[in-house]
Amino acid sequence: MPVIKLHIQKGRSEAEVGLLLDTVHEVMLSAFSVPERDRYQLAFEHEASHFRALDTGLGFERTQNFVLVEVVSRPRSRTEKLAFYQGLAAQLEEKCGISTSDIMVSFVENTDEDWSFGAGVAQFVTGEL
Repeated sequence: MPVIKLHIQKGRSEAEVGLLLDTVHEVMLSAFSVPERDRYQLAFEHEASHFRALDTGLGFERTQNFVLVEVVSRPRSRTEKLAFYQGLAAQLEEKCGISTSDIMVSFVENTDEDWSFGAGVAQFVTGEL
């Protein structure tokens, strides 16, 4: 049920974007214990001139490979979030060659009545999910 939004600079191939999406999904499955078909992802590609990602003074060297991962979800525990951060950094570095200093994650949490998966119904509220 999480909606995952990836913000990246233009220039990656379709295969690279696909691998990013697949890797994020694998980490989400592990960290959040959601069903495999619970997959809602969007990749937004931005012109380099429209993209600013500094390091908030933490000393990270940001590059054109920077990825901002936005997770829109029902509330997750601290344990789940930390597992997601750690798993994502490790897997994106291993599988996609993205430095851990080029990965930023932000959670936007909401409640059951904030979701409708179709048919004008709030399935979490009705008990369908």
